[in-house]
Amino acid sequence: MRPRSGSDGQAHYIHCLVDGCLHGGILAKLKMTPALLALVADRFKVLAEPARLEILSHLRSGEMTVGDLVEATGLGQANVSKHLQLLHANRFVERRKEGLFVYYSLADESVFTLCEMMCGRLEAEMKTRRKLFAS
Repeated sequence: MRPRSGSDGQAHYIHCLVDGCLHGGILAKLKMTPALLALVADRFKVLAEPARLEILSHLRSGEMTVGDLVEATGLGQANVSKHLQLLHANRFVERRKEGLFVYYSLADESVFTLCEMMCGRLEAEMKTRRKLFAS
């Protein structure tokens, strides 16, 4: 993957970094400036809310409306809408309008790579703790 030219280049790298499309060693070549680190941190902040992760998890099975997500999560309609707005603004979800309904879907499933990495890390830590307590 090559960097985009212009002022959008750093933003494109952030999207790639957070969304898991680091092919060809881009991360090793990327200079982690304070501005770039702030952009990365902002993306991680979006994922730091359990309700948003739950919404993303439900969208993994396919397109859903706000009403579908309210039913699936048990969250209120205003709350789901607020989370979807933030997820959309940060390009984690896409939306399309059909008649009176807006359908949401994942913009890129690679966000789950981050979740799987973290779950793997948590599992390893739990195994280590079990061994400590078993001794």
